[in-house]
Amino acid sequence: MILTVQDRPAYCYTGGKVFDATLPTVMFVHGAQEDHSVWGLQTRYFAHHGFGVLAVDLPGHGRSAGPALHSVEQIASWLVEVMTAAGVRDAFLVGHSMGSLIALEASFQAPERVRRLALLGTAYPMKVSGALLDAALNDEPRAIDMANIWSHSSIAQKPSFPGPGFYVPAGGVRLKQRISQINPDHVYHNDFSACNAYANGDAAAVAVRCPTLFLLAQKDMMTPPRHAKSLREKIAGSKLTVLQNCGHSMMAEQPDAVLDALFSFATAPE
Repeated sequence: MILTVQDRPAYCYTGGKVFDATLPTVMFVHGAQEDHSVWGLQTRYFAHHGFGVLAVDLPGHGRSAGPALHSVEQIASWLVEVMTAAGVRDAFLVGHSMGSLIALEASFQAPERVRRLALLGTAYPMKVSGALLDAALNDEPRAIDMANIWSHSSIAQKPSFPGPGFYVPAGGVRLKQRISQINPDHVYHNDFSACNAYANGDAAAVAVRCPTLFLLAQKDMMTPPRHAKSLREKIAGSKLTVLQNCGHSMMAEQPDAVLDALFSFATAPE
């Protein structure tokens, strides 16, 4: 589905169903140098089980027109405008990595628009190493390789992965390469810089009043679970699920476990 947001086309994947704003809405927000496709299993299941789904391509990513926005605050404001353009009053926001900061900030900017919040592979502060930032600006193929290696646990590597014929890390590389082809304007460096600079996490967490789920991965080297502790302590009543033997790219490594955690949370009594 194509919407017009801030005078530019904004793409939202709707899970294989025509979007219906009268249904409870779930919005999925991807991470750095990615697009809606990282949510393939989760979006389709939600869309076929009673929910309206909007899995966004952030500006400058996937099918949404650029340029990429430069701060978490700007992207969160854009996300709220997507809700308005789609006719959505409020939504369950699901964000992974950079997307988790965007979802958190959106709940701060427009608390009345957020019914539930799920923060996947999150950390605060979400600092990015100087070596990775430099590579993202000056040697993007190297940055893609670095982050992709750090984003997957050992089980994702051949021949350990339980899905015959699938090589999960290669899929992560190809997606990031595709984003580079679509938008050569250093999107990866832009995204990492936005994560690195975001400074409103503490205030946003304290202000959260909706049910919140932290979904973390035991073997996450990009955003280790311990780095979410300060956020968890500030969000009253938040729930925690830790996926064992899983890395940062949890939707690819353990898609069923991610879906189960999200759907159980979405359908639990408030």
